[in-house]
Amino acid sequence: MSNLQPLTGAQAAAEAMRQINPDVVIAYPITPQTPIVEHFAEFVANGLVDSETIPVESEHSAMSAAVGASAAGARAMCATSSQGLALMWEIVAATPGLRLPIVMPLVNRALSAPINIHCDHSDVMGTLTIGWVQIFCENAQEVYEHILLALRLAEDERVLLPVMVNQDGFITSHAVEPVRIYDDAVVKKFVGERKPKRYLLDVDHPYTVGPLALPDYYFEIKKQQEDAIYAAKSVYSEIGKELSKITNRSYPYFEEYKTSDAESIIIAINSTAGTVKDVVDEMRDEGKKVGMIKPILFRPFPYAEMREALKNASSVGVFDRSIAYGAYAPLYSEIRNALYDLQKKPMIQSYVYGLGGRDIFKSEIRTAFNELLEGKIDSNLQRYLGLRG
Repeated sequence: MSNLQPLTGAQAAAEAMRQINPDVVIAYPITPQTPIVEHFAEFVANGLVDSETIPVESEHSAMSAAVGASAAGARAMCATSSQGLALMWEIVAATPGLRLPIVMPLVNRALSAPINIHCDHSDVMGTLTIGWVQIFCENAQEVYEHILLALRLAEDERVLLPVMVNQDGFITSHAVEPVRIYDDAVVKKFVGERKPKRYLLDVDHPYTVGPLALPDYYFEIKKQQEDAIYAAKSVYSEIGKELSKITNRSYPYFEEYKTSDAESIIIAINSTAGTVKDVVDEMRDEGKKVGMIKPILFRPFPYAEMREALKNASSVGVFDRSIAYGAYAPLYSEIRNALYDLQKKPMIQSYVYGLGGRDIFKSEIRTAFNELLEGKIDSNLQRYLGLRG
Protein backbone atom coordinates (compact mmCIF):
# COMPACT_ATOMS: atom_id res chain seq x y z
CA MET A 1 0.00 0.00 0.00
CA SER A 2 1.14 3.53 -0.77
CA ASN A 3 -0.24 6.97 -1.39
CA LEU A 4 0.89 10.05 -3.29
CA GLN A 5 1.43 13.19 -1.22
CA PRO A 6 2.51 16.69 -2.27
CA LEU A 7 5.77 17.13 -0.36
CA THR A 8 8.93 19.16 -0.47
CA GLY A 9 12.27 17.42 -0.25
CA ALA A 10 12.53 18.54 3.38
CA GLN A 11 9.08 17.15 4.16
CA ALA A 12 9.98 13.89 2.40
CA ALA A 13 13.05 13.57 4.63
CA ALA A 14 10.95 14.25 7.73
CA GLU A 15 8.35 11.72 6.58
CA ALA A 16 11.02 9.04 6.26
CA MET A 17 12.24 9.94 9.75
CA ARG A 18 8.67 9.69 11.08
CA GLN A 19 8.34 6.16 9.73
CA ILE A 20 11.77 5.20 11.10
CA ASN A 21 10.69 6.58 14.50
CA PRO A 22 14.27 7.01 15.78
CA ASP A 23 14.97 6.97 19.49
CA VAL A 24 16.60 10.40 19.39
CA VAL A 25 16.52 13.31 16.91
CA ILE A 26 18.79 16.24 17.62
CA ALA A 27 17.46 19.54 16.28
CA TYR A 28 19.24 22.76 15.43
CA PRO A 29 17.96 25.08 12.69
CA ILE A 30 19.89 26.31 9.67
CA THR A 31 18.63 27.46 6.28
CA PRO A 32 17.69 25.56 4.15
CA GLN A 33 17.63 22.46 6.37
CA THR A 34 15.34 23.90 9.04
CA PRO A 35 12.04 22.52 7.63
CA ILE A 36 13.26 18.95 8.20
CA VAL A 37 13.55 19.34 11.98
CA GLU A 38 10.49 21.63 12.07
CA HIS A 39 8.27 19.02 10.45
CA PHE A 40 9.70 16.29 12.64
CA ALA A 41 9.02 18.40 15.73
CA GLU A 42 5.37 18.57 14.61
CA PHE A 43 5.27 14.76 14.50
CA VAL A 44 6.63 14.69 18.06
CA ALA A 45 4.12 17.29 19.27
CA ASN A 46 1.23 15.42 17.66
CA GLY A 47 2.23 12.10 19.20
CA LEU A 48 3.01 10.44 15.85
CA VAL A 49 6.45 9.27 16.96
CA ASP A 50 8.02 8.13 20.22
CA SER A 51 11.27 9.96 19.54
CA GLU A 52 13.06 12.13 22.04
CA THR A 53 13.84 15.47 20.41
CA ILE A 54 16.82 17.33 21.81
CA PRO A 55 17.09 21.03 20.92
CA VAL A 56 20.71 22.13 21.26
CA GLU A 57 22.63 25.39 21.09
CA SER A 58 24.78 24.67 18.02
CA GLU A 59 25.49 22.14 15.30
CA HIS A 60 28.64 21.04 17.11
CA SER A 61 26.42 20.13 20.04
CA ALA A 62 23.93 18.44 17.68
CA MET A 63 26.47 15.99 16.32
CA SER A 64 27.98 15.51 19.79
CA ALA A 65 24.54 14.58 21.16
CA ALA A 66 23.94 12.23 18.21
CA VAL A 67 27.25 10.50 18.89
CA GLY A 68 26.42 10.14 22.57
CA ALA A 69 22.96 8.76 21.88
CA SER A 70 24.21 6.33 19.24
CA ALA A 71 27.04 5.11 21.46
CA ALA A 72 24.48 4.49 24.20
CA GLY A 73 22.62 2.16 21.82
CA ALA A 74 19.93 4.51 20.52
CA ARG A 75 18.93 5.01 16.90
CA ALA A 76 19.96 8.65 16.43
CA MET A 77 19.48 11.11 13.56
CA CYS A 78 20.08 14.79 12.89
CA ALA A 79 20.19 17.11 9.87
CA THR A 80 22.14 20.17 8.77
CA SER A 81 23.49 22.34 5.94
CA SER A 82 26.59 24.29 4.98
CA GLN A 83 28.03 26.26 7.91
CA GLY A 84 26.24 23.91 10.27
CA LEU A 85 28.19 21.00 8.81
CA ALA A 86 31.36 23.10 9.08
CA LEU A 87 30.70 23.78 12.78
CA MET A 88 30.10 20.06 13.34
CA TRP A 89 33.39 19.21 11.68
CA GLU A 90 35.34 18.01 14.71
CA ILE A 91 32.64 15.48 15.58
CA VAL A 92 31.64 14.67 11.99
CA ALA A 93 35.23 13.58 11.37
CA ALA A 94 35.27 11.43 14.51
CA THR A 95 31.95 9.64 13.92
CA PRO A 96 33.10 7.10 11.28
CA GLY A 97 36.09 6.10 13.41
CA LEU A 98 33.70 5.50 16.30
CA ARG A 99 31.71 3.22 13.96
CA LEU A 100 28.38 4.83 14.86
CA PRO A 101 25.47 4.34 12.40
CA ILE A 102 24.05 7.88 12.40
CA VAL A 103 21.99 8.93 9.37
CA MET A 104 22.07 12.64 8.57
CA PRO A 105 20.06 14.31 5.79
CA LEU A 106 22.26 17.09 4.40
CA VAL A 107 20.59 19.94 2.51
CA ASN A 108 23.36 21.19 0.26
CA ARG A 109 24.20 24.89 0.52
CA ALA A 110 27.19 27.06 -0.36
CA LEU A 111 29.86 27.61 2.26
CA SER A 112 30.76 31.11 3.40
CA ALA A 113 32.48 33.50 2.74
CA PRO A 114 30.78 35.46 1.34
CA ILE A 115 27.58 34.45 3.11
CA ASN A 116 25.23 32.63 0.76
CA ILE A 117 22.18 30.53 1.68
CA HIS A 118 21.62 28.96 -1.75
CA CYS A 119 22.59 25.65 -3.29
CA ASP A 120 25.93 24.34 -4.26
CA HIS A 121 27.89 21.27 -3.14
CA SER A 122 30.84 22.89 -1.38
CA ASP A 123 29.60 21.70 2.02
CA VAL A 124 29.43 17.99 1.30
CA MET A 125 32.49 17.84 -0.96
CA GLY A 126 34.65 18.81 1.98
CA THR A 127 33.66 15.60 3.78
CA LEU A 128 34.54 13.05 1.11
CA THR A 129 37.75 11.78 2.70
CA ILE A 130 36.66 11.28 6.32
CA GLY A 131 34.66 8.05 6.04
CA TRP A 132 30.95 8.86 5.76
CA VAL A 133 28.91 6.96 3.19
CA GLN A 134 27.56 9.55 0.74
CA ILE A 135 24.27 9.28 -1.20
CA PHE A 136 22.96 11.95 -3.60
CA CYS A 137 19.30 12.47 -4.54
CA GLU A 138 17.76 14.11 -7.60
CA ASN A 139 14.28 14.67 -6.17
CA ALA A 140 12.08 14.31 -3.10
CA GLN A 141 11.08 10.72 -3.92
CA GLU A 142 14.73 9.69 -3.91
CA VAL A 143 15.31 11.57 -0.65
CA TYR A 144 12.49 9.67 1.06
CA GLU A 145 13.53 6.24 -0.17
CA HIS A 146 17.27 6.68 0.29
CA ILE A 147 16.91 7.74 3.91
CA LEU A 148 15.15 4.42 4.55
CA LEU A 149 17.89 2.57 2.67
CA ALA A 150 20.61 4.57 4.43
CA LEU A 151 19.37 3.55 7.86
CA ARG A 152 19.61 -0.14 7.06
CA LEU A 153 22.99 0.38 5.40
CA ALA A 154 24.44 2.30 8.35
CA GLU A 155 23.30 -0.26 10.92
CA ASP A 156 24.40 -3.34 9.01
CA GLU A 157 27.11 -5.11 11.03
CA ARG A 158 29.30 -5.28 7.92
CA VAL A 159 29.26 -1.49 7.68
CA LEU A 160 28.49 0.37 10.94
CA LEU A 161 29.28 3.77 9.47
CA PRO A 162 27.38 7.08 9.34
CA VAL A 163 25.57 8.07 6.15
CA MET A 164 24.79 11.47 4.64
CA VAL A 165 21.78 11.69 2.31
CA ASN A 166 22.15 14.78 0.14
CA GLN A 167 19.54 16.96 -1.53
CA ASP A 168 19.86 20.38 -3.18
CA GLY A 169 19.00 23.34 -0.99
CA PHE A 170 15.75 25.09 -1.99
CA ILE A 171 15.70 23.43 -5.44
CA THR A 172 14.73 20.11 -3.87
CA SER A 173 14.27 20.93 -0.18
CA HIS A 174 11.58 23.58 -0.75
CA ALA A 175 9.98 22.53 -4.06
CA VAL A 176 6.70 20.61 -3.82
CA GLU A 177 6.29 17.47 -5.93
CA PRO A 178 4.29 14.25 -5.72
CA VAL A 179 5.99 11.72 -3.46
CA ARG A 180 4.80 8.15 -3.04
CA ILE A 181 4.79 7.27 0.66
CA TYR A 182 4.64 3.60 1.55
CA ASP A 183 2.56 2.03 4.30
CA ASP A 184 3.88 2.66 7.81
CA ALA A 185 3.73 -1.01 8.77
CA VAL A 186 5.66 -2.04 5.65
CA VAL A 187 8.37 0.55 6.26
CA LYS A 188 8.56 -0.35 9.95
CA LYS A 189 9.19 -3.97 9.02
CA PHE A 190 11.83 -2.93 6.49
CA VAL A 191 13.83 -0.72 8.87
CA GLY A 192 13.37 -3.02 11.88
CA GLU A 193 14.90 -2.19 15.25
CA ARG A 194 18.48 -1.32 16.00
CA LYS A 195 20.16 -4.18 17.86
CA PRO A 196 23.72 -3.09 18.63
CA LYS A 197 26.16 -5.74 19.79
CA ARG A 198 27.99 -3.20 21.96
CA TYR A 199 26.63 -0.08 23.62
CA LEU A 200 27.52 2.02 26.61
CA LEU A 201 24.38 1.26 28.60
CA ASP A 202 25.11 -2.47 28.54
CA VAL A 203 26.70 -2.46 32.00
CA ASP A 204 27.35 -6.21 31.91
CA HIS A 205 29.68 -5.81 28.93
CA PRO A 206 31.51 -2.49 29.42
CA TYR A 207 33.57 -1.06 26.60
CA THR A 208 35.22 2.22 25.68
CA VAL A 209 34.15 4.62 22.94
CA GLY A 210 36.79 6.93 21.53
CA PRO A 211 39.89 5.71 23.38
CA LEU A 212 43.41 6.96 22.80
CA ALA A 213 45.12 4.96 20.03
CA LEU A 214 48.86 5.45 19.64
CA PRO A 215 50.96 4.32 16.65
CA ASP A 216 50.85 0.65 17.66
CA TYR A 217 47.05 0.44 17.06
CA TYR A 218 45.79 3.50 15.13
CA PHE A 219 46.78 2.22 11.67
CA GLU A 220 44.91 -1.07 12.07
CA ILE A 221 41.77 0.67 13.36
CA LYS A 222 41.67 2.97 10.33
CA LYS A 223 42.19 0.02 7.96
CA GLN A 224 39.14 -1.66 9.50
CA GLN A 225 37.20 1.55 8.87
CA GLU A 226 38.31 1.53 5.24
CA ASP A 227 37.29 -2.11 4.85
CA ALA A 228 33.84 -1.21 6.19
CA ILE A 229 33.20 1.56 3.67
CA TYR A 230 34.24 -0.69 0.80
CA ALA A 231 31.86 -3.33 2.15
CA ALA A 232 29.10 -0.73 2.05
CA LYS A 233 29.05 -0.92 -1.74
CA SER A 234 27.75 -4.49 -1.97
CA VAL A 235 25.55 -4.05 1.11
CA TYR A 236 23.94 -1.01 -0.56
CA SER A 237 22.99 -3.19 -3.54
CA GLU A 238 21.74 -5.98 -1.30
CA ILE A 239 19.49 -3.69 0.74
CA GLY A 240 18.40 -1.86 -2.41
CA LYS A 241 17.09 -5.11 -3.88
CA GLU A 242 15.10 -5.68 -0.70
CA LEU A 243 13.67 -2.14 -0.81
CA SER A 244 12.77 -2.53 -4.49
CA LYS A 245 10.30 -5.27 -3.53
CA ILE A 246 8.36 -2.55 -1.70
CA THR A 247 8.80 0.34 -4.14
CA ASN A 248 9.20 -1.39 -7.53
CA ARG A 249 12.12 0.97 -8.11
CA SER A 250 15.80 0.18 -8.50
CA TYR A 251 18.75 1.49 -6.48
CA PRO A 252 21.86 1.44 -8.67
CA TYR A 253 25.17 3.06 -7.86
CA PHE A 254 24.36 5.54 -10.61
CA GLU A 255 21.55 6.10 -13.08
CA GLU A 256 22.23 5.78 -16.80
CA TYR A 257 19.93 7.73 -19.13
CA LYS A 258 20.07 6.92 -22.84
CA THR A 259 23.75 5.99 -22.69
CA SER A 260 23.77 2.66 -24.54
CA ASP A 261 24.71 4.23 -27.90
CA ALA A 262 25.68 7.70 -26.70
CA GLU A 263 28.72 9.34 -28.25
CA SER A 264 28.78 12.11 -25.63
CA ILE A 265 27.72 11.76 -22.00
CA ILE A 266 27.28 14.39 -19.30
CA ILE A 267 27.65 13.36 -15.66
CA ALA A 268 25.76 15.41 -13.07
CA ILE A 269 24.53 14.87 -9.51
CA ASN A 270 21.39 15.86 -7.61
CA SER A 271 18.68 18.06 -9.17
CA THR A 272 20.70 19.17 -12.21
CA ALA A 273 20.45 15.63 -13.55
CA GLY A 274 16.75 16.19 -14.26
CA THR A 275 17.49 19.24 -16.41
CA VAL A 276 20.22 17.35 -18.27
CA LYS A 277 17.69 14.60 -19.06
CA ASP A 278 15.39 17.17 -20.70
CA VAL A 279 18.27 18.37 -22.89
CA VAL A 280 19.17 14.77 -23.77
CA ASP A 281 15.57 14.19 -24.93
CA GLU A 282 15.59 17.35 -27.06
CA MET A 283 18.94 16.58 -28.68
CA ARG A 284 17.97 12.95 -29.28
CA ASP A 285 14.96 14.26 -31.22
CA GLU A 286 17.49 16.13 -33.37
CA GLY A 287 19.38 12.91 -34.05
CA LYS A 288 22.31 13.59 -31.70
CA LYS A 289 23.59 10.64 -29.71
CA VAL A 290 23.88 12.06 -26.22
CA GLY A 291 23.22 10.63 -22.76
CA MET A 292 23.51 11.28 -19.05
CA ILE A 293 24.84 9.54 -15.94
CA LYS A 294 23.73 10.56 -12.44
CA PRO A 295 25.94 9.31 -9.58
CA ILE A 296 23.92 8.26 -6.53
CA LEU A 297 26.35 6.35 -4.31
CA PHE A 298 29.35 8.70 -4.17
CA ARG A 299 31.21 7.12 -1.26
CA PRO A 300 32.28 4.42 -1.73
CA PHE A 301 32.76 5.42 -5.36
CA PRO A 302 31.91 2.71 -7.94
CA TYR A 303 35.03 3.06 -10.10
CA ALA A 304 34.80 -0.23 -12.00
CA GLU A 305 31.11 0.15 -12.81
CA MET A 306 31.58 3.76 -13.92
CA ARG A 307 34.50 2.77 -16.14
CA GLU A 308 32.35 0.09 -17.78
CA ALA A 309 29.50 2.56 -18.35
CA LEU A 310 31.76 5.10 -20.07
CA LYS A 311 34.12 2.88 -22.05
CA ASN A 312 32.27 3.20 -25.39
CA ALA A 313 31.65 6.96 -25.25
CA SER A 314 33.73 9.31 -27.37
CA SER A 315 33.53 12.21 -24.94
CA VAL A 316 32.42 12.87 -21.37
CA GLY A 317 31.54 16.14 -19.68
CA VAL A 318 31.56 16.26 -15.89
CA PHE A 319 29.42 18.87 -14.11
CA ASP A 320 30.60 19.97 -10.66
CA ARG A 321 28.62 22.36 -8.44
CA SER A 322 31.73 23.03 -6.37
CA ILE A 323 35.38 23.96 -6.74
CA ALA A 324 38.36 22.11 -5.27
CA TYR A 325 40.65 25.11 -4.95
CA GLY A 326 44.04 24.33 -6.48
CA ALA A 327 42.94 20.95 -7.84
CA TYR A 328 40.47 19.37 -10.26
CA ALA A 329 36.81 19.60 -9.21
CA PRO A 330 35.69 16.66 -7.00
CA LEU A 331 33.37 14.73 -9.33
CA TYR A 332 35.67 15.34 -12.29
CA SER A 333 38.59 13.91 -10.32
CA GLU A 334 36.65 10.73 -9.58
CA ILE A 335 35.60 10.24 -13.20
CA ARG A 336 39.12 10.89 -14.43
CA ASN A 337 40.41 8.31 -11.95
CA ALA A 338 37.78 5.79 -13.07
CA LEU A 339 38.87 6.14 -16.70
CA TYR A 340 42.60 5.85 -16.02
CA ASP A 341 42.90 2.10 -16.66
CA LEU A 342 41.05 2.13 -19.99
CA GLN A 343 43.32 1.52 -22.97
CA LYS A 344 41.06 3.64 -25.16
CA LYS A 345 39.73 6.51 -23.10
CA PRO A 346 36.95 8.93 -23.98
CA MET A 347 37.93 12.59 -24.06
CA ILE A 348 36.86 14.28 -20.82
CA GLN A 349 35.99 17.87 -19.97
CA SER A 350 35.42 19.53 -16.59
CA TYR A 351 32.56 22.02 -16.17
CA VAL A 352 31.93 24.01 -12.99
CA TYR A 353 28.49 25.59 -12.65
CA GLY A 354 25.87 26.89 -10.25
CA LEU A 355 28.01 28.13 -7.38
CA GLY A 356 26.05 29.99 -4.73
CA GLY A 357 22.75 28.89 -6.27
CA ARG A 358 23.25 30.37 -9.74
CA ASP A 359 20.80 28.75 -12.12
CA ILE A 360 21.94 26.33 -14.80
CA PHE A 361 20.01 26.76 -18.04
CA LYS A 362 19.21 24.22 -20.72
CA SER A 363 21.02 26.41 -23.26
CA GLU A 364 24.24 26.06 -21.23
CA ILE A 365 23.88 22.29 -21.03
CA ARG A 366 23.27 22.21 -24.78
CA THR A 367 26.44 24.26 -25.32
CA ALA A 368 28.41 21.74 -23.28
CA PHE A 369 26.97 18.82 -25.26
CA ASN A 370 27.83 20.52 -28.57
CA GLU A 371 31.42 21.10 -27.40
CA LEU A 372 31.68 17.43 -26.51
CA LEU A 373 30.20 16.28 -29.83
CA GLU A 374 32.53 18.56 -31.79
CA GLY A 375 35.62 17.49 -29.84
CA LYS A 376 36.28 20.95 -28.43
CA ILE A 377 37.83 19.52 -25.30
CA ASP A 378 40.83 20.29 -23.10
CA SER A 379 41.01 17.81 -20.24
CA ASN A 380 43.46 20.03 -18.36
CA LEU A 381 41.20 23.09 -18.54
CA GLN A 382 38.24 23.71 -16.24
CA ARG A 383 35.32 25.48 -17.94
CA TYR A 384 32.68 27.55 -16.19
CA LEU A 385 29.00 27.59 -17.17
CA GLY A 386 27.04 30.75 -16.37
CA LEU A 387 30.06 32.73 -15.15
CA ARG A 388 29.86 36.43 -15.99
CA GLY A 389 32.79 38.31 -17.45
